[in-house]
Amino acid sequence: MNVLLDHLPQFREGFLGTLSITAASAALALVLGVVIAGFRVSPIPPLRAFGTTWVTLLRNTPLTLLFLIAFFVVPQIFFPGTSPFVLAMGALGCYTSSFVCEAVRSGINTVPLGQAEAARSLGMTFFQTLRLIVLPQATRSVIPPMSSIFIALTKNSAIAGAFSNTELFNVSKLLSDKGFAIGWIFLWIALCYLVITFAISGLFRLLENRLEVAR
Repeated sequence: MNVLLDHLPQFREGFLGTLSITAASAALALVLGVVIAGFRVSPIPPLRAFGTTWVTLLRNTPLTLLFLIAFFVVPQIFFPGTSPFVLAMGALGCYTSSFVCEAVRSGINTVPLGQAEAARSLGMTFFQTLRLIVLPQATRSVIPPMSSIFIALTKNSAIAGAFSNTELFNVSKLLSDKGFAIGWIFLWIALCYLVITFAISGLFRLLENRLEVAR
């Protein structure tokens, strides 16, 4: 316990840092994922090609490589002076958005085609049909895989600690470098991650139960 109690401010700061980077990246991934999923089912060929390219590239690129690009290429060419938090959020959010996109696209495919055809017969545009008719119905089937995606995002956020971000992995590295027992450090770090992942799992289970269709 002395490892935790003597360094409680560092653990608290790391815990809040992990929460921050996870929440910000999840929000970015959700927005991008839904937009790219719309592109992938769009009747416009260039949008479909863009969506397919986005998913194929990001899903097949190691996350560590994306972090290296975000931290050593993006600031040099596009956005000099960008904070490490924003760069880490961008790398994590873009990577996770490819998985969100596929989950959303799978949910869209569960909606009967007749729903979209009925909307178009009423004069709705494609994006109106997607936003008002298809996505609300697809939500039920999208929630279960989203839980796994965001739990994986939480664990992937540990990579941000190696790139000047204060989070749980970074705290464990700092304390182990000072000579503290690495086993106890990892135990408390693991418990912190369990708290976050159980909270995410519980939240999505609650959403799933609330949206469940009575049988």
